[in-house]
Amino acid sequence: MSETLDPTKQSAPEAGSGVGPTLRELRLAQSCTLNEASTRLKFSVRQLEALEAQEWSQLPGGQPLRGMVRNYARFLETDVSAVLVMLESQVSDTAAPKPVPRDHSGSGLASTDLGLYAESRGGSGWIWILIIIVLLLVAGFYAIDRGWVPDQWLVFDWLKDLKK
Repeated sequence: MSETLDPTKQSAPEAGSGVGPTLRELRLAQSCTLNEASTRLKFSVRQLEALEAQEWSQLPGGQPLRGMVRNYARFLETDVSAVLVMLESQVSDTAAPKPVPRDHSGSGLASTDLGLYAESRGGSGWIWILIIIVLLLVAGFYAIDRGWVPDQWLVFDWLKDLKK
C-alpha cells in the first residue's frame, strides 16, 4: 500500500475491509489522533478503539451503535450511507440503514425530520399556552380582590368595582 489515502476520494469505502479498519484508515489519512477524534465526537478513546478494532461486545448495539458510526463517518467526511451499509453487513442487531436526503441549510435536520418533530408535539403547545393565560388571569383577579394592585393601575371601572 504505497498509495496514500485521500479523504476526498474515499467517499465510498471498500466493502471488504470492514467498518472499523475503514474508519481507522480514514482517520489516519487525515492525520487525526484518537484523542482529537474523541474530543470532537464526545466519545471516549476506549469506545473509538473498540469501534476501530470491531470489538462489538464492548460497544452498545442497535441504534446507539449506528449513531456512533454515523457521527464518526460525518466527522471523517466520508459517505455515511456506505459506512452504515458496511456496519449492517457486519452487525446483525442494527436496524437497516435508510439514507435520508439532507437539507444543507446548516440546521442539521432533514425536511423529513421536521415533519416527525411537529407530529410528536401533537399540538400540546397551545394547551400549555391556554393554561398559562388562565392561571395569569386568576392570579391577577386574586391580586385585585386582595387589594394588592394600586388604583392607578386599574384603567377600567369594572376592575375598580372588583376591588371593593
